[in-house]
Parts: sequence; structure tokens; C-alpha cells
Amino acid sequence: MKEIVQLENTVLREKAVAIPLDEIKSKKIEEIVESMKLTLAKESDGVGLAAPQVGISLRIFIVAPSVFEREDRTGPLVYINPKITRASSEKPTLEEGCLSVRNQFGKIKRSEKVTIVAYDQFGKKFTRGATGLLAEIYQHEVDHLD
Repeated sequence: MKEIVQLENTVLREKAVAIPLDEIKSKKIEEIVESMKLTLAKESDGVGLAAPQVGISLRIFIVAPSVFEREDRTGPLVYINPKITRASSEKPTLEEGCLSVRNQFGKIKRSEKVTIVAYDQFGKKFTRGATGLLAEIYQHEVDHLD
């Protein structure tokens, strides 16, 4: 389990490094992902976590299983080298929080619908469309990576 870094940590402002495809299934990446899962699980109000938020500048984020339960769907929990490939032009203003900026919320415009392409923790490429909360999470976590 890792500590979640806060706003003053410079890793949050760096562009995260892509993971070579032949390293996705490595022990190192597996350990990072498992540590991130444990870290997110202890956060009662967290729905997603990007590797830079635990001080690791790699293009990985995870989504809490509870998000899919709320939407009555299933989906991958681990997103490696993610790219948002489509985003709707409708961008309502949402109130958003962040585990790296504790107890503060801000207003931000987010696309209502997005499509993301990424690799899962087993190196399998997938494409997933999302609306609502899941679309917001995808955009927020990719922002952390960029």
C-alpha cells in the first residue's frame, strides 16, 4: 500500500511515462497495480487512482469496483497506457474532488460521453465507452497522467 501524494508533490505535474507493451505483465507492474488497488480500497470516498498519485510516473490508473456496481455493469479495473479517443461535445459543469487535493472540490467541464482505449493488467488491449460518472473518472485520471 502506498501513500497518496498531495498537490505540492511535483510528480503530479509531470507527464507520466508509457509502459512498453512487453513490460505490462511484468512483476514490477503487477506489484504497482496491486499496491494501487490496496491504496484505493482504503479510501472510502475514492473512485479512481492514477499511478502519479502514489508517486509513480507511469501511465496506469485504476477504477474502484463500486463504480461498476453503481452502474450495474462490469468493466476492467486497470487501465494501462490509456487514451481517450472520442469525447462528446456536450460538457456540463460538474463538481469534482481529488484524493490528491483533500477536502476541496472544484467545478470543471467534462464531456458527458467518452471512449477510452487501454491495456488491462494482462496486456490485452480493449476499448470501452462510458457515460456519467465513469466518463468523468476516465477524464480525471487521464488528466493525472497528462
